[in-house]
Amino acid sequence: MANTAYHVTICTYNREPVFSQFTNARIVISELKNLHDTYSVSSLAWVVMPDHLHWLFALNTSLTLSEVVKMLKGKTARQLNVTMQRQGAIWQKGYYDHALRQEEDIKHIARYIVANPLRKGLVERIEDYPHWDAIWL
Repeated sequence: MANTAYHVTICTYNREPVFSQFTNARIVISELKNLHDTYSVSSLAWVVMPDHLHWLFALNTSLTLSEVVKMLKGKTARQLNVTMQRQGAIWQKGYYDHALRQEEDIKHIARYIVANPLRKGLVERIEDYPHWDAIWL
């Protein structure tokens, strides 16, 4: 639904750490930015972890949530398979989504998303993790 904010989590197929490779993570980030720049969504916060993506965004157009996720997964899967010189699934079939209610603190959810690398022990300071962004910074 347009103007609804969503927190989406999308995992890689078999939780393979595809995004441990810098270039692979940047392919996903490039497509997140493309979806934002073409006005399909307003990205609010995101983090690309080694085996999953957390993304907080609002729909801006008549596209549905499932259409946006399908676009992201399809385009990135094709690009990643070419880059990794392989074929097959990159993403798990489903994804987790949560439509935010008005009373939910969107900045709190964004902080939760951005802090994921800290909680997973990948870095000691979020500034040291290269694959995240939030509009409030």
